[in-house]
Amino acid sequence: MDAIISVKNLSKTYASGQHALKNVSLDIRRGEIFALLGPNGAGKTTLISIICGIVNPGSGIVLADGHDIITEYRKTRSIIGLVPQELTTDVFESVGATMSFSRGLFGKPPDDAYIEKVLRDLSLWDRKDTKIITLSGGMKRRVLIAKALAHEPRILFLDEPTAGVDVELRRDMWNMVRGLRESGVTIILTTHYIEEAEQIADRIGIINHGEIILVEDKHTLKRKLGRRQLKLTLRNPISRIPEGFSEFKLELTPDGMTLVFDFDANAGETGIAGLLKRLDERGVDFSDVNSSESSLEEIFVNLVRNGN
Repeated sequence: MDAIISVKNLSKTYASGQHALKNVSLDIRRGEIFALLGPNGAGKTTLISIICGIVNPGSGIVLADGHDIITEYRKTRSIIGLVPQELTTDVFESVGATMSFSRGLFGKPPDDAYIEKVLRDLSLWDRKDTKIITLSGGMKRRVLIAKALAHEPRILFLDEPTAGVDVELRRDMWNMVRGLRESGVTIILTTHYIEEAEQIADRIGIINHGEIILVEDKHTLKRKLGRRQLKLTLRNPISRIPEGFSEFKLELTPDGMTLVFDFDANAGETGIAGLLKRLDERGVDFSDVNSSESSLEEIFVNLVRNGN
């Protein structure tokens, strides 16, 4: 699949001396949902702002659908939509008027049917004549999304789109995102809600200290970096792991009631059979067994911690 966004050797240092981006290279595939994860100050917003033409790059090249964001800025801005973290619209305008105005800014002809569809998808149609200043925070967030979609962009950036919004809006937003992807729009999102990225994204990129430390398909990432654990609940508590288990990666929970065994589910020999046999030989009785795998959040935390 070809790249609709191509970032090569991108760096940015602010006047304060902060090195926000350090030689970042990244390709985002056409038609995918790409989640960019990273702690506060990692460089997520700077990267998005440069691609969207809001912040000037220090060095490097960025192409959007084959067009250079510097030399062909009018073209690139016309194919990119951005939903920023903060409210950036005239609060005294009505919902419908601000969307129509945004569409006109990009030279798009009036299209009442398209505007109605977007507003209905975002549950804003019955508020199309309402002034934005009177809306709740969640509704204002919906207006930002409508405004970003006004000119029918082929690339949509969502910068922390669900921060502080209600569950209903999150559900509506992700339903719309999936629908946009099906229509061919490429979605790039940053989020602090890692479970959302786990549910909706096709690929995950992790940025820390201004550097891309990993880009991987979501399922491949979990398979490569995730851990599987076998938890054995003991019939009686023990104070320490008995002798004879040094070859197994075992941990004992503080209450002495559970043994935790890490294993590679993709390995030809997981070691589970040997562990169970050894427990039986040592007379360690257990009442329950269950297994689990690492969540994307656990993988993310471990990657960022190890990168510090």
